[in-house]
Amino acid sequence: MSTARLPDPPDPDEADSPAAAGELAGTGPAPEAGTEPEAGPEPEAGTEPEAGPAPLRLVIVTGMSGAGRSTAANALEDLDWYVVDNLPPTLVEEVCAQARRSNLTKLAVVIDVRTRTFFEQLPTMFADLNRAGVLPEILYLEAADDVIVRRQESVRRPHPLQGDGRLLDGIHRERETLATLRAAADLVVDTSAINIHQLRSRISYTYGGEEDAPLKVTLLSFGFKNGLPVDADLVLDVRFLPNPHWIPALRPQTGLSREVSEYVLSRDGAEEFLTRLQALIEVMIGGYVQEGKRFVTIAIGCTGGKHRSTAMAEELGRRLRVAGLPTKVLHRDLGRE
Repeated sequence: MSTARLPDPPDPDEADSPAAAGELAGTGPAPEAGTEPEAGPEPEAGTEPEAGPAPLRLVIVTGMSGAGRSTAANALEDLDWYVVDNLPPTLVEEVCAQARRSNLTKLAVVIDVRTRTFFEQLPTMFADLNRAGVLPEILYLEAADDVIVRRQESVRRPHPLQGDGRLLDGIHRERETLATLRAAADLVVDTSAINIHQLRSRISYTYGGEEDAPLKVTLLSFGFKNGLPVDADLVLDVRFLPNPHWIPALRPQTGLSREVSEYVLSRDGAEEFLTRLQALIEVMIGGYVQEGKRFVTIAIGCTGGKHRSTAMAEELGRRLRVAGLPTKVLHRDLGRE
C-alpha cells in the first residue's frame, strides 16, 4: 500500500516571515511591495459555464394488485424511462443516487406494498428523498373489486395479501393499507373500464413528450348511470342541458358528430358554462402548479356519457389547447350504451 508523504513542518525561525505566513495560509508567497497580484486566467470569450447535471424526475408506480402496474411500467420503459420493479422502499434513495451518477433524468420505481413492513417504510423513504432534493411523483393504479377478482382469477394467481382467506379479503386488506398512499397520489388512473392499449395511451400522454409542460389536463366524459370516475380531481354535471337522446335523428349519433355537437353547444347555458368553467380551470391550474401538481383529471358527466358530456368535453378540450394547456380528451363510456 502506498502512503502520501506529509510536508515537512516549517522552520520556527522562518515562521514569522511574510513568505512563510503566506505559505501557511495557503496563499503562496506574499507579493512584493508595489506589485499587483497575478490574476488568474480569464475565460475565453463566448464560452458558457458548464451546466450542472439535469434534474432527476422520479415516478413511484404503485396501486392495487391487478390494476395494471406491470402494463404501466412497460409503457414507461417504452418511453425511455429507466424502470426498476418491486424495489423495497428503503433502497429507493440509493437507486436515485446511482441514477444521478449515471446521468439518468427519468426514473420509475414500481413499489408493491405486500407487507406491513414495506408500508411502514414509506414515510422514511419520502423523507430521505426530500432531503436528497428529489420530489417524487406518485402514479396510483386503481380498479374496482369485481374487476380485480376477474383479473386475478383469469391468471390463476392468489392475491399477495390473501393469506388463508378469500380473494376479496386480500383485496380489502390491500385497499386499506394503500389508502394513505392513494390520497397522496399525483395521478390516479382507474383501469376498471379501459383495456391495456388505452392504459398505455394514457401513460404515453402523461409521461411522454412535452417535458417542459408545467401541468397536463385530462378531460374525461362519462355517464352517471355507469358510476362516478374514481380517478377524477373534479366532477362536473351537464345534465342541465337538453338530452339529444329524445331527438330521433340524433339518438344513434354521439357527441363526436357535428350534428350532436352543434345541438348541444347551441342550447341555453352551454356557452356560459364553458366560459366560466375555463376561467375556473385556469385559476385552479395556477394553484396546482404552485403546489407541484403536474396532472389534473376533470370529469364531465351526463346520463349515459354518449351525447352531452362527450360534446362538452371535446369543446372544452379544444378551448384549453388554444389557451396553451396540453389537454387530452377521453370518453369512458362511449360504446357502452
